[in-house]
Amino acid sequence: MAGYLTTHVLDTARGCPADGIAISLYRVSGNSHRKIAEAVTNSDGRTDAPILPEAEFGTGTYELIFHAGDYLRRQGAGGDVLFLDEVPIRFGMTEDAHYHVPLLLSPFGYSTYRGS
Repeated sequence: MAGYLTTHVLDTARGCPADGIAISLYRVSGNSHRKIAEAVTNSDGRTDAPILPEAEFGTGTYELIFHAGDYLRRQGAGGDVLFLDEVPIRFGMTEDAHYHVPLLLSPFGYSTYRGS
């Protein structure tokens, strides 16, 4: 089985999927970050396709950056300066497998885990 990466965002403050969040995926090597993909969450809080499909998958260190600020403002978080704006999650993928890295988001906190 070839590896691939999926993600989604849930708004834990409202108890629903978070739509319209831009996500950037970077490959990390030492001090180098190279953007390799971008996507936006749909009405189910998911991307329409894997953010890193099988054809482009490789093991290594990656970083997802969730551009959550505009979404949080739309939900009424307000203000020019948010507690959370961009949420980076750095992780490693060591085998050809399905990796799922979700973001559980609220205006004042977040968590993640390796999902299935």
